[in-house]
Amino acid sequence: MCAGPYPQEFRDDVVRVAQNREDGVTLEQIAADFGIHPMTLQKWIRKADVEAGIKPGTTAAASQELREAKRRVRLLEQENEVLRRAAAYLSQANLPGKGGTRS
Repeated sequence: MCAGPYPQEFRDDVVRVAQNREDGVTLEQIAADFGIHPMTLQKWIRKADVEAGIKPGTTAAASQELREAKRRVRLLEQENEVLRRAAAYLSQANLPGKGGTRS
């Protein structure tokens, strides 16, 4: 998960302040107070809502799990291809008259 230029702890603190802001305080004001762009703050809030299960979306843990599963599938596909080629090679090597040894 790419943290970008801001530490996760900072992001969490800013989101907490934004979520607990008083009526009349805008996200733009909070973003300005922390020196970040309002769209950045909106993205952080959206991501926090997904992580908390408030909004639909893929959590960081689910994304990591999916990346790991895809990596494992690629590895297994490569292993399967190696085994398929080895089986084809061995079946050719054991055919009579193809240079295989005869008893």
